[in-house]
Amino acid sequence: MRHAVEPGVTPRHRLPPWPELWVPWLVGSMVLAAMTATDFDFRWTSWLYGLEGQRWALKSAFVTEELIHRMGRDLSTLAWLAVLATWVMTWRRTAYRDSRRPLAVLAVSVLLATSLVAWIKSWSNMDCPWDLLQYGGHRPFVALWEARPATLGHNRCFPAGHASAGYAWTALYFFFLAVRPSWRWFGLATGVVTGLVFGLAQQLRGAHFLSHDVWAALLCWSVAVVVWRLAGRRGGVA
Repeated sequence: MRHAVEPGVTPRHRLPPWPELWVPWLVGSMVLAAMTATDFDFRWTSWLYGLEGQRWALKSAFVTEELIHRMGRDLSTLAWLAVLATWVMTWRRTAYRDSRRPLAVLAVSVLLATSLVAWIKSWSNMDCPWDLLQYGGHRPFVALWEARPATLGHNRCFPAGHASAGYAWTALYFFFLAVRPSWRWFGLATGVVTGLVFGLAQQLRGAHFLSHDVWAALLCWSVAVVVWRLAGRRGGVA
């Protein structure tokens, strides 16, 4: 997909359009299929649960709940507000005018990515590991595609909302591609690493399965790609 996301690169062979979108989905789909076939979600969660002494010992721990969950979420929000404030400043100082469009694309991407995940969480109606019988909860597991008994009530544990507050910043790849291309991989790594840290903390708390994070990462990256594509190639965005 290098020719699609880096300027001035000519592909040797013609690929279907938008490889930076369908290639991650192809790989991600294979990963998710393998996880389903091997029951890896439950194997991984059971290992974490056993590591904590057959209880979610880190559910309310300072590092996982206060530092990474609450403060991490607030930090992501503050970072977005900083991007928005910087975008406003570009209208007051002409020296920063070239960054105006990339900043707008970044702000829109992060907002839409986290909003999309939150919207899916509002109706997907899946339980968290800590809700399930095998992990100290009171509910049987009901898969996403299975009919959910009305007696179980509603829940909001899919996809991983907190991880999306990190993965949404994979949009930094396209921001730096526009303003400082040599930093683009740093921007991508920032979003990926933050998403991994946020996601692992939630898994340690019993709040999500690993697959919930894979879905969040795919959705966030997809939003970043679509917003970047729709923004067009004007103003150094692509």
